[in-house]
Formats: sequence, structure tokens, C-alpha cells
Amino acid sequence: MNPAYRKAMLESEIQKLLMEALQQLRDPRLKKDFVTFSRVELSKDKRYADVYVSFLGTPEERKETVEILNRAKGFFRTFIAKNLRLYVAPEIRFYEDKGIEASVKVHQLLVQLGYDPLKDKEKKEEDKEEE
Repeated sequence: MNPAYRKAMLESEIQKLLMEALQQLRDPRLKKDFVTFSRVELSKDKRYADVYVSFLGTPEERKETVEILNRAKGFFRTFIAKNLRLYVAPEIRFYEDKGIEASVKVHQLLVQLGYDPLKDKEKKEEDKEEE
């Protein structure tokens, strides 16, 4: 099996298991409905899993959410070890995913410059229908 393919499969499986573990986590401060693990990146030796978290809320709430998840990373690692057949369960590290926020800012800048990609796409589709 191609090592890159195996790594991608493991990252995907870890992401699914983390979502399951999140539902079982008992922390009243954590708003589970708004937390999403956007991606998981395994290190080459598969000892570390960097988990990127996206969360709807203020910057303070997002920072607090990442801190809560990092305090519970032992729970997540144990859950992965019990449900995934690996020699060593990877150490989990949570980070805020700033990619979504950055894409929204880029979109806002494009709109300010007079270019709205969403409206242009709709206009092109309407033009195709008229032809």
C-alpha cells in the first residue's frame, strides 16, 4: 500500500474517531454543536496528530475551546488507541484553523473591490440557460 495513501486513510479515520470522542466528552464549557475538526495532519513517524479545529464564535471563545480540547487530549488519545489498531496512538495537538476565517476575509476584500465571485458564477449560469 502506498505510504501516502495509508497516511491519508489514517488521518481520515482519526478525524472520524475524534468526532465520536467529542460527543462523549463531558465538559459543560464546551459547545460541541459548534466544534468541527476540519483536518488532521499526521507526522511522518505517525507519533503526532495535529488537529485543526474550526469553531463559530468570538476569538476569545475559539481560543478557550482550543484550550479545553488540549486539556482533554489524553481522553482523545485513549479513545483513538482503543478504536484504531496502531502500534502507538499518536499524541494529539489541537490548533485553531484560521483557514476558514482567512477565506471569508479574502471574499470580503474581493467584494469591496467590486468583484463578487458568487454573483458572477450565478450570472454565468443564467447566461448559459438563456442560450
